[in-house]
Amino acid sequence: MDIARTPSTPDGNQHLADAAPEPQEPAIIRREDYTPFAWNLPEVHLHFELGLEETHVTAKLSVERNPQAEASPTIRLNGDELEPQSVAVDGEQVDSWTMDDGDLLVSLPGDAHEIVIETTINPAANTKLMGLFASNGMLCTQCEAEGFRRITFFPDRPDVLSVYSVRMSGTKAAFPVLLANGNLEESGEEADGTHWAEWHDPWPKPSYLFALVAGDLVSNTDTFITASGREVTCNIYVREGDEGRTGHAMESLKKSMRWDEETFGREYDLDLYNIVAVSDFNMGAMENKGLNVFNTKYVLADEETATDGDFDGVEGVIAHEYFHNWSGNRVTCRDWFQLSLKEGFTVLRDQLFSQDMGSAPVKRIEDVRVLRGAQFPEDSGPLAHPIRPDSYREISNFYTATVYNKGAEVIRMMRTMCGPERFRQGTGLYFERHDGEAATCEDFVKAMEDGAGLDLTQFRLWYSQAGTPKITARLEKDGEDAVLHLSQEVPPTPGQESKSPMPIPLRTAIFDRETGKHGGEQLVTLTEAQGSFRFGNVGASPVLSINRGFSAPVTMSRDVSDEDLVFLAAHDDDPFARYEALQDLVVGHLQHAVSGELSDDDRDSAREAIASAIGSVLADDSLDDLMRGELLVLPTEGYLAETMAIADPGRIHEERAALRSAIGAQLEDQFAAMHERASAVPYSLSAEARGARKVKTQALIYMAAGNPDRGKAMAWEQYQAADNMTDRQGALMVLAGADGIKRTNALLDFYNRFKGNALVIDKWFSLQSMSTHPGVIEHVKALADHPEFTLKNPNRVRSLYMGFAVNQNAFHDPSGEGYRVIADLILALDPINPQTAARFVTPLGRWRRIEPDRSALMKAQLERIAKAPGLSRDTHEQVSRSLG
Repeated sequence: MDIARTPSTPDGNQHLADAAPEPQEPAIIRREDYTPFAWNLPEVHLHFELGLEETHVTAKLSVERNPQAEASPTIRLNGDELEPQSVAVDGEQVDSWTMDDGDLLVSLPGDAHEIVIETTINPAANTKLMGLFASNGMLCTQCEAEGFRRITFFPDRPDVLSVYSVRMSGTKAAFPVLLANGNLEESGEEADGTHWAEWHDPWPKPSYLFALVAGDLVSNTDTFITASGREVTCNIYVREGDEGRTGHAMESLKKSMRWDEETFGREYDLDLYNIVAVSDFNMGAMENKGLNVFNTKYVLADEETATDGDFDGVEGVIAHEYFHNWSGNRVTCRDWFQLSLKEGFTVLRDQLFSQDMGSAPVKRIEDVRVLRGAQFPEDSGPLAHPIRPDSYREISNFYTATVYNKGAEVIRMMRTMCGPERFRQGTGLYFERHDGEAATCEDFVKAMEDGAGLDLTQFRLWYSQAGTPKITARLEKDGEDAVLHLSQEVPPTPGQESKSPMPIPLRTAIFDRETGKHGGEQLVTLTEAQGSFRFGNVGASPVLSINRGFSAPVTMSRDVSDEDLVFLAAHDDDPFARYEALQDLVVGHLQHAVSGELSDDDRDSAREAIASAIGSVLADDSLDDLMRGELLVLPTEGYLAETMAIADPGRIHEERAALRSAIGAQLEDQFAAMHERASAVPYSLSAEARGARKVKTQALIYMAAGNPDRGKAMAWEQYQAADNMTDRQGALMVLAGADGIKRTNALLDFYNRFKGNALVIDKWFSLQSMSTHPGVIEHVKALADHPEFTLKNPNRVRSLYMGFAVNQNAFHDPSGEGYRVIADLILALDPINPQTAARFVTPLGRWRRIEPDRSALMKAQLERIAKAPGLSRDTHEQVSRSLG
């Protein structure tokens, strides 16, 4: 399941939010308490009689005692908001069943039985969007992690693997397309206008991978020939009228299938691969075996309605879900503590794929920016946890950037230590050993040790310790050599006050300032709290380039001067290290400026030096525009706050805006010339054209800051001339932050032009909530009352409120009104969609790292939420952890 882009998951044993005035504290589930389920379920037969408001479900379960587990006289079948209509064992109705906290307990005297359970559910009333729910007249499912128990009673845990057969029936007028996992076995029609389909998935799978879709859909159909010569039919199902925007998704799917064969040796294993696009969806996409369900955001794309970033998102998420067919489906998780086993590994696989499909350096920078923006704050806050947690109350709250993105970085470090070829051997052994099994993170690590020849004894700490390691680096000249002195600190996190040193692999090079060259890159691995490493023949003026390619997910404090950083920004041959030098130059200046350490003269001098470094980027003909565009992006206000022990968001915004204005003013003509050059490149999806669009947007941002009248005029001109969404959105972003008739006209034109397209109207909401306009708080309140806004669509909620929550200057308004806006949202959304509501607690949870006045206001809103009656368990847990 993809969350790097839209995180969300199921909510487990959840009763109705209004069933009790106070939340029941869920029991703590601990990894060390794992025991295998007492029963195996080799076969599951499901029959669905479909209706939007009433769906009848008959589940026939073949159960056998598990010889590897302790025997039990009963079987516990999980349920959530279900009532059994009938329960039969071996063909006989039984009344001896009992209910316990929503679960169904059935006595089973023998070693093998057949259980038949009938239930009726109301998909249209399922606003949580977990289990079987309705979306614009269509029925679809989302079962990860614990949504299947909202459909029928079942041992809803990932280590129970079953072969599923599904029969679906419904009126053909309402549900002309009937889809489920696996291969279509048979279908037919009845005289009364109903029709049916029978599906069979030959591969055993856990319940979280079950999927069903029924609705009025059309498909884009293509074929893929596997490496062994098998023909696979690929379908992408969408609403009629949207099929013309599925071409990029289909090409991305076929590229993913070929890449996985060539890079990891993994071939697809069914005759069909179906994708369905759904507009009401809590997450990005779901990898259900043979029937992926996607948020429309990651399927539909064309140049008029999708930005270059949207095209990348489609490609990356399509790949992510396809790669899960092996890293998640064929080898699944023993329990939810092992979630990073499938998600961290699959995020790495989709990152490597995207690197190969486009610009590897740019993709690496983008991935690190996501990690720093989402995971580093998580690791330093009240919600910190290891990539393999030891305990949880609600698993829905552990679909996190730590599990996904840091998990990917941990496996990437293994690849860095052994190289791509040995990494392929290790992963191949993992797939071979555990195909058809529910595995653990330890199984993966052991396969990498045996297959890739790594000793990962100490490395296992990356799975058990939370927190981002802090590295200090100092280079000392010693004759003809240089000695690199390194130290590490793994900071305390909730429940882990004392940490052991971690193995930190750091790609390192020592440049000679006089020649601009280095003597070769080395991989140095710091395994103790302190360590020193000698480099020979480094020249008279050595300059340190460290953590090249971001080889380890750490923060780095290096003893380098601004002159060294300017040198690296101009000469480093590692693209990420060059980017990092510029970032460090800006971060260092802004840290001093925000703290008040700089005189006016020092501040002006530093701004001129940074502008000069940016000017070198503009003038460097060796750079392609994709990379140039990345080098021009200033560190975000959120990332700057993360680099400070206690942050003052107002001062950060003020100093960053002033720096951007100074750069824009000093380089106004150069930015104008770059914009003119890039505007001459016609639209395509080539690297050249995409790069041109990227630097055009950056030029507008800097010019609007340095010369607002000229920048606004250029943005308006670009908006009017735009023949693609990237240029149109880039211009509107600049205009949305300004005052005047051009802003009003552009926003009105954008809305009227695209008001029939939900995904583009999401952009219209987010552009306003993320803008630098001083009235953004009032704008957000007004937009919440707009006819196009609804709390029942997660995309629309995220577009308005998540955009606002990352808008640091507005969210941290000194009045505290920004905090109240988010708290009001959480309280309104929680009864409708608890897991989406819980995601919005995170911004408020950073209160301990914000200056005292704002901190008190943030904490007060958390306390207000905590006191609300009937709070869901999802939200209650996040608020409780945030308050500590």
